[in-house]
Amino acid sequence: MMVSVFLLVLLSVGAISLPAAQAQLPEDCHDVYKNGSTHSGLYTIYPPESTPVEVYCDMDCEDKEDKGGWTVIQRRLDGTLNFHRPWDQYKSGFGDISGEHWLGLENTFAITWQKKYRLRVDMEDFEGGTVHSEYSSFSLDPESDGYRLNLGAYIDGGAGDSLSTQSGMRFATFDNDLDGYYNYYPYYYYYYYNYYNYYGIRSGGFWFSYYDQANPNGLYLWGSNSIYQMGVIWNTWKGPYYSLKAITMKIRPVSLHDIKN
Repeated sequence: MMVSVFLLVLLSVGAISLPAAQAQLPEDCHDVYKNGSTHSGLYTIYPPESTPVEVYCDMDCEDKEDKGGWTVIQRRLDGTLNFHRPWDQYKSGFGDISGEHWLGLENTFAITWQKKYRLRVDMEDFEGGTVHSEYSSFSLDPESDGYRLNLGAYIDGGAGDSLSTQSGMRFATFDNDLDGYYNYYPYYYYYYYNYYNYYGIRSGGFWFSYYDQANPNGLYLWGSNSIYQMGVIWNTWKGPYYSLKAITMKIRPVSLHDIKN
């Protein structure tokens, strides 16, 4: 009888403590930061109702009020990684998490679908200039709707707003273009650019539209070049003929401080 009671007590304690232990698992890099890990690097996070994901956590943001807790979803540093890839790789992710990489559409969707996140895009040119752009909210729809981009209001960061015109678009790759914009440009461009540029104007998957001005996943072309919109571009900062040296897209949960500002 005493043994049975003892076992019941153990089971009861286990049933109570298990959810508490699970609740302590970090869902994103902001949770990692709050748990006391303040150094940038690789961490494992546990998005709700999804598998664990290894991510790069940026804990060293230059702005004091924004420091810590950013989950990196895309990063270009030196052109060592090819971003011209098919849909299935953009869905699952590719690259070296500690270097150039794309975290994956499904992973990003899993992270963002239950909390409200904001987006920050850090950029650097080949002359040593650094700027950023921020957006008040960022989320993706599920794959059934093409991982459609939902973007909030632009928050000034020096780089200008090159992404808002692409909000509401579904993700596109060369082998899966649900909105029909991956290889589309107005007809008159045919007279000014060669056949390759006209029919293969974009490189690397992204959310494209008729008026797109940003493609962080474009060809790595080392600064100024003569190829319209083919590089790692952010038009409102450097224009369509400049391919950036570095660009990072990262997200963090919206805080009370963000709402007040």
